[in-house]
Order: sequence, then C-alpha cells, then structure tokens
Amino acid sequence: MLNAQKLTLAVLISAAIISSAQASEQSEAKGFVEDANGSILFRTGYISRDKKNGVDDTSSFAQTAIVNIDSGFTPGIVGFGVGVVGDGSFKIGANKNAGNNMIPRETGLNDDGVPTKGAGDSYDHWARGGANVKARFSNTTVRYGTQVLDLPVLASNTARLVPEYFTGTLLTSHEIKNLEVIAGKFTKDQYSDQVNTDGRHLDRAIVWGAKYKFDDNLNASYYGLDSKNALERHYVNVNYKQPLANDSSLTYDFSGYHTKFDANANTYSATGAVAPDYGKTGIAGEEKSNNIWAISGTYATGPHSVMLAYQQNSGNVGYDYGGNADGGQSIYLPNSYLSDFIGNDEKSAQIQYNVDFGKLGVLPGLNWTTAFVYGWDIKVRNVTDSAQEREFFNQVKYTVQSGFAKDASLRIRNSYYRASDSYQGAYIGDTNEWRLFLDIPVKLF
Repeated sequence: MLNAQKLTLAVLISAAIISSAQASEQSEAKGFVEDANGSILFRTGYISRDKKNGVDDTSSFAQTAIVNIDSGFTPGIVGFGVGVVGDGSFKIGANKNAGNNMIPRETGLNDDGVPTKGAGDSYDHWARGGANVKARFSNTTVRYGTQVLDLPVLASNTARLVPEYFTGTLLTSHEIKNLEVIAGKFTKDQYSDQVNTDGRHLDRAIVWGAKYKFDDNLNASYYGLDSKNALERHYVNVNYKQPLANDSSLTYDFSGYHTKFDANANTYSATGAVAPDYGKTGIAGEEKSNNIWAISGTYATGPHSVMLAYQQNSGNVGYDYGGNADGGQSIYLPNSYLSDFIGNDEKSAQIQYNVDFGKLGVLPGLNWTTAFVYGWDIKVRNVTDSAQEREFFNQVKYTVQSGFAKDASLRIRNSYYRASDSYQGAYIGDTNEWRLFLDIPVKLF
C-alpha cells in the first residue's frame, strides 16, 4: 500500500512552508468564549422497511438529542480550543423488529460467549459521544478526539437517528487562497447504532486530500484513504457550472473511486477465486479491486432542476463500502438512494427532478425530489446470467422559514426497490421503505 505516513508528513510540512500565503485566520481570533457556539438538535426518526419474498420486515422509531458544543480559539500565535459532540436517545414503542442501523441491540453474551436472556433486544435508552481538542496556527487547524467526518473516502453516516463518530486527528489547512488541504489519522469508528466507541474495530485509517476552487464555476478535488489490513481508496471529482440566460444553469459533474481491498477485507460481492469459507465470512482471502465512476448533468431554471446521471463499476468486486470501518456514507456518487447501484460490474442510469415550491410562490421551504434509477449487468457470484435492480425514489421536505420554529424541518422519504431473483440474497432484496425525520434545532449560544 501507499506509504500514507510519509504523505501525511509531507502535507504537514507543505502547510507550514506556505503559512504566510494569505491573511491569517488565527490573527482574527476573538477568544475561547467569545467565538464559542453550541446547539442541540432534537430529532424524531422513523425508518420502516417492508421486505418481500419472505424476508422479515424491520422498523425503528426513536427520539434523540444531538449536542454540538465548540469553543473559539484563544488569542496568540497558536490558538487552542475544545469541543464536545454527543447524543442521548430513547426508543419509542417496543421496536421488536428494530434494525436499519437506528437502535443499538444487546449483545447478549456472558463472559464465556454464551447468549443470555435478552440477547438481540433493542436498547430502551442510550447515550454516546466524546470530546476533542484543537489548535490553530495561521490558517491551519488540527483537531484530536471524537469527530463527525465529511470526507468522500471517510464520511460519517448522518442518515440515521444519530451520526457515526470517528476518533483521531484531522488537520485542515487553508494557507493558499481557494485551496483546502486535509490530512488525518483515525483509530476508532463508532457506527450510528453502536454504544461501543470502536464498534467497527478500526485498526488505523490515514486520510489525505485537497480541493481547489478555480473560480466561481469550477471546482476539483482528490482524496485518499489507507486503512490498515482493509483497503486503499482514491477519489476524484470535477464540477463545472455553466451559467445560462434567465438565471438558468447547466452543471456537469464527474466523480470516481478506485479501491483495492486487502485479502482479509470484508466484501460481499467478490467474484473469481475466493476462500472456501467466503460465503460465511465475507473475506475473499486475496486482494480484490473496484473502479466506479459517474458523470451527471443538471439543468436548473427557476424553481426546477432535472439531472441525468450514468454510473459504472468494473473490477472483481463491487464498491463494498462501510463494512471495513471506512464510513457509512462514503459514497459521493449521484446514483445513491436506498440502493447505491454499486454491484460488481454494474452500470446504472438515473433521471431526477426537483422543485422548490417557494420559488413557485406556493409554500416557501417546501421541496420535492423524485428520481428513477435502473441498474443492469450485475455479476453475482455462482450465477451465470447478469442481474438488474431498479428504484423509484420520492422525498418531500419542509423547512420552517420564520418564527419560533425557524429552521425546524420535516422530511418524508419513500423508496420502491426491486431486483432480480439472483440478486435478492446478495444485496438489499425487494423492499418498500419509508423514512420520516423531524428535526428541531436549538441554538444555545
């Protein structure tokens, strides 16, 4: 694998060398308390998956309060600060068929590894979180501790009741105008439905990358991930917005991943030679690789936008993300809804329509998105014919625009998903899904 430690060191040295390239953020620090901010997000979340073909349904309903407190930086050449992130939750109802990565379950094992009474039962209430410390020199910030990540190669899942937390160090530098450089190392991964701070058993993940804004219309980025004993991943993106007459625009976007899985990585869609017990362990026993890329075009005019997208996989495994402590949301590609259309050798095409009712003068804050995605040529292990899948997606979201409930939002989402018989056990399986999320943000200071 790439010697990521050396690359990370090079990024740090480069940031220090160019630290005088533009005005310093740290020189404008107002103080530890003066620049502090804190908020609580009260979220009620419900996800129901109506499974077909004899598969058990799953349904989760719960309430949480997500806390985010971040101090400012102390004045001086080097500023210091602290932060806290966490959540406290409880389930609503019995949740006997809980799942969907929403509610933690009792492990139900004694010291001898024998299941005990209550094994598999969902928690009634639970709390998670942690603290972090930060330092800033010039326009470069280093943060260590519990964090929610938003990196294409290591992105925390925020699409459930509570976010996924990573523990480690992240450097973010803005020493050159319009350029952001990041480098980091993480050693723990706590998924959304886990109380164990390292429930995903992350060994060591090193990340690096940069994004550059050429002008108001053109952006490009590259990110890399080296996760010990799991995988090496690279991501690229180019986005260009072409302004048109009458406040319209065309946006072109290209993005892609290259992933090399280690022999002992967890994969579920490998083809070719695999270990004899692969069906039970998901470990192929030899290196596998995947390339996935997508291109999209979006036409926007007034309250309307229409997107067309094409996505394609190649290699001897699908884009199997999330199972190797590599982030439950590390899929910065357009054809991603309930299904991500990431099967082995799969091609997929999408049409999406979005309307902002506020711009129509009907109800400010109301948006509707609908999309249809069709995937084909999916290779399934031990199956001769290729498989297909399709999803019809709809989401309505309303955000309060003013008054005491300003910024509160209600999101209702539905997916109708169907796939070939040969793809039922290998992936999601035929499902009708509903998601309802009520978010009420409260600013503390």
